[in-house]
Amino acid sequence: MNLKPLADRVIIKMVEAEETTKSGIILTGSAKEKPEVAEVIAVGPGGMVDGKEVVMTVKVGDKVITSKYSGTQVKVEGEEYTIVRQGDILATVE
Repeated sequence: MNLKPLADRVIIKMVEAEETTKSGIILTGSAKEKPEVAEVIAVGPGGMVDGKEVVMTVKVGDKVITSKYSGTQVKVEGEEYTIVRQGDILATVE
């Protein structure tokens, strides 16, 4: 199955939390921070959304930060993805 976002939607996948600290300490599952950064997997075409022209500014492969409780979570073939509107993306990470 292949996900294809519509309009101004973006499909993202959360990036796994670091398993070791900068000093080399290995973290247990409960000590890991929740991931805040996601990778863009697919981008909709943009166009007219709610009477306004939307130009998509993110692209596949970008690392982004989204609103904490935004989007819809979906599971496809064992992988978890989140579908968000481009407006819910707060920043790109370089």
